[in-house]
Amino acid sequence: MNGKRKLGVVGGLGPLGSADVFFKLVKATPAASDSDHADVIFEQRPFRGSGAGSAATTERKLYIFDMIREFERRDVTEVVLPCFLSHTFIDELRANTNLPILDAVEALRLHVRRKFPKAKRLGVLASDYVQQKKLFERYFTSPEFDIVYPETADLVTEAIYGPEGIKKGNLRGKPVELIRAACADLVAQGVDIILPALTEIALVADEIGQQAVPIIDSNMAYAQYVATGQAQASSSVFKLGVVGGVGPAATVDFLNKIVRNTPASRDQEHIKILVEQNPQIPDRTENLLGEGADPTVSLYATCKKLEDGDADIIAIPCNTAHAFVERIQPYLGIPIVNMLTETARFIRDAFPDLRNIGVLATSGTIESGVYQKALELQGLRQIAPEAAIQARVMRAIYGTHGVKAGYTSGQCQEDITAAIDALVLQGVKVIVLGCTELPILLPSGEYTSENGQRAYLVDPTEVLAKRCIEWASRGLQ
Repeated sequence: MNGKRKLGVVGGLGPLGSADVFFKLVKATPAASDSDHADVIFEQRPFRGSGAGSAATTERKLYIFDMIREFERRDVTEVVLPCFLSHTFIDELRANTNLPILDAVEALRLHVRRKFPKAKRLGVLASDYVQQKKLFERYFTSPEFDIVYPETADLVTEAIYGPEGIKKGNLRGKPVELIRAACADLVAQGVDIILPALTEIALVADEIGQQAVPIIDSNMAYAQYVATGQAQASSSVFKLGVVGGVGPAATVDFLNKIVRNTPASRDQEHIKILVEQNPQIPDRTENLLGEGADPTVSLYATCKKLEDGDADIIAIPCNTAHAFVERIQPYLGIPIVNMLTETARFIRDAFPDLRNIGVLATSGTIESGVYQKALELQGLRQIAPEAAIQARVMRAIYGTHGVKAGYTSGQCQEDITAAIDALVLQGVKVIVLGCTELPILLPSGEYTSENGQRAYLVDPTEVLAKRCIEWASRGLQ
């Protein structure tokens, strides 16, 4: 997009007011020629909602959200929302898009500070709904500002929404008289300036005429704010992308560990997660052993869907899949948090005096050497089971009664316990449960063998979950 701004204007909420903002936006743009103007999409569709009740507001929210989604597909860089009522739920919209939504009330606040620095008592012409939601009180805070509404606030609502209102196309007569009366009410209350919080009021400004105090052209103030690029992009909500289905039970286990380890006191403090559950990704172990299809394209395609879904980082809760990470990472614009390197780093920090680390994993993971490499980079040495024990590890994972078949006790657990005991007998004191299904069979932490020897079981899924939580809490690092 060569860096040029592309503005998406949400029209139709009121059509006349939206069109006025659009016209003034073009007028306010500092441009020496046509090519200097920003690209602007003015999108207007039939809007079924009317008034400002809760039902109409819900319709308005969904109307705007659908339009923003369309803007995202059309490479819009910023959203212009010429509707003050819609700014009462602007935070809800921002939480569900990465596009900056340019704030009309913030535009008015900056305009007042710049043009009327001595103004303290502000008269606001707003709908009943905007007044009830205290939208302007959020921006013009006390004690610096005093927000005042007409004592006959219903006059403003009738002027805009009534049967003879401006939304019906009546720009003279009764609507103008009602707004004049509301302005006189505010002047009598001693306001310094009047701020219209309805885009339609600018359409009848000439008919209203001069008042004892200035009436701001809110539409022009917003247009200038947009055109001159005063707005700063709001920070988007961090989103974790998860390659799911490799395997399905391991994905659920990983998500559970994300939730369990997140320091949150309410729902909204948890991490936003996008999961692409794709169990059809070809088996990683079979491919590494030369017996199955290459999963590279499927893994890459799944990661790209997460990237397209605005994920900030990607987690793959599958140890074996990390044998393919180096192939696909260079083609992604966001990082894959490498579970193996994070696990090796955790072991080095948690057990600085140990060097020999046991690894229980699929034969594909062992033969690919990905854990061996990750451990060696931290000055550690991989200890893998001998062939007969490795066969039992594979049976515990892939066997008829293995964990991938849905079993969590019986033969599969006996096989893994035998494998751990065999490594402990070799003097191994730290063992990596290097297949994401294995922590489902045995919890991480201290393990005591039948002969009383102890070892520590490391769960890479838990390590990965905690690392992803760190990324979310600190932002991109």
